[in-house]
Amino acid sequence: MAHVSVSINGRKYQIACEDGQEAHLARLAAYVDRRINELVASVGQVGDAQLLVMAGLVIADELSDAYAEVESLKAGDRAATVRLDAEENLGAAMDSLAQRIEGVAARLKGA
Repeated sequence: MAHVSVSINGRKYQIACEDGQEAHLARLAAYVDRRINELVASVGQVGDAQLLVMAGLVIADELSDAYAEVESLKAGDRAATVRLDAEENLGAAMDSLAQRIEGVAARLKGA
């Protein structure tokens, strides 16, 4: 198990993580620290606990928006797939009708 030293709002924390995840954890901590610093700039130093709760809510809101966007994109992909399936079915139906019409025309021509 690896340990990473991170700094959030000027305080150092030792965080354990799986081996190989150190850089990822450091990036996450840096992101949280940036969000905390933005909050400090707008509301001041209101205490670590309050800042962490506020940052958690801001990040959760961002995540919620990202999930909604992914779902919207997935829905668009599903609609496009349905549209393509319908177009393929329509094309196949039109080919079948064309063959039937040609068959009827050939029979009429031979009669």
